[in-house]
Amino acid sequence: MSLTATYTIPGMHVREHVVSVPLDWSDPGRGEIEVFFREIADPGRAREDLPCLVYLQGGPGGKGPRPLTADGWIGQALKTHRVIVMDQRGTGRSTRVDGRRMSAFATAEEGADFLACFRADAIVADHEHVRRTVYGGRRWSTIGQSYGGFLTLTYLSAAPQALGSCRVTGGLPGLDPSAAEVYRRTYPRVEAKNREFYRRYPQHVERAGRVADRLAAGDVRLPDGDALTVRRFQSLGIDFGMKPGYERMHYLLDEAFNGGELSATFLHQVLARTSYSDNPLFAALQESIYGHGRGATAWAAQAERPRHPAFAEQARPLLFTGEMIYPWMFEEIAELRPFRGAVELMAAREEWPPLYDHDRLAANEVPVAAAVYHDDMFVDAGLQLDTASRVGNTRCWITNEYEHDGIADPRVFDRLGEMVRDMGGEITGA
Repeated sequence: MSLTATYTIPGMHVREHVVSVPLDWSDPGRGEIEVFFREIADPGRAREDLPCLVYLQGGPGGKGPRPLTADGWIGQALKTHRVIVMDQRGTGRSTRVDGRRMSAFATAEEGADFLACFRADAIVADHEHVRRTVYGGRRWSTIGQSYGGFLTLTYLSAAPQALGSCRVTGGLPGLDPSAAEVYRRTYPRVEAKNREFYRRYPQHVERAGRVADRLAAGDVRLPDGDALTVRRFQSLGIDFGMKPGYERMHYLLDEAFNGGELSATFLHQVLARTSYSDNPLFAALQESIYGHGRGATAWAAQAERPRHPAFAEQARPLLFTGEMIYPWMFEEIAELRPFRGAVELMAAREEWPPLYDHDRLAANEVPVAAAVYHDDMFVDAGLQLDTASRVGNTRCWITNEYEHDGIADPRVFDRLGEMVRDMGGEITGA
């Protein structure tokens, strides 16, 4: 373990660490990668023996947040805890996986075997290594946002003795994961978000259709040289699941044209929002997070789309898609092209290590407090509540006050903390 830096941001004392871990926890002989994490404490309490709270980042393929100020949930957490924020393997400063790295593999098979080492079970194993080797094996608590909730249940399945309590925001996964079922439920929710967007901004029914018509005519290039297609334009709808996603789309469309042509402002913003240059693993691993036991994920979002003709590129009003990854993305998006052969094999893979231990989860005694956003576009509320009913010592707060990113409001963190206290508080000790 290497302490690489120590510094203070106003309101936060930060210690940066790098540890080496096996690429493949089931076969350490395949080599090592580095995992980076930050330890954040209130500057006035940095020398105190505070309990640790680990942030399990959303994603998949999400790096830890880079806090600028001690506010939001981090500010609340620092009142009582030392906060651990890890860049999940393959992201940020943790031996980053990008198009250049994937281009180095001689075959698609090698690339797919490599990507299979970046799923939830490996991320949890990385955290366990850090807990045991850096923090003396003491229990710590977690807060899991979105995919961080998936990681939470994998953690509770693998090492419940490591955890003092778990908070989850918008991220209880189905315990019998099926990518096909997830997307069967997702398309109607995304269609409802589109209806709400056009209700708020009816002028954009015409504007979005006009953009799509221009793209369908062809020969529109983004600043990196990629062709901008209608379906790539539609993928901007992923932002509808966040606040203020409708407003960001409104202002993007508001400046879409300069005269009769699409504006440079519009094209630069579309590139920034759809290039995956900062998080290519999000696209590469999106459907494999539902691989569990036997059965291929088989490009589930693509397979489901024809059953929802309102999302056709020619339909009007034009509907935007959500958290859906399609095979064409690995042809049309420059940063994702080197992943194409590997993700094709990942989509066809029939056998996956199980991520959830049903019996252990049913017997769980670690307090789990979960915020379930009733109108969540990304993680179906019905599936979350079914899971909550099957995991011991779990309580839910169901609300439609927030979108998927409700964790940004410190009241969400505080409410979940109150729930943990009402359940008897964090379990302490080794």
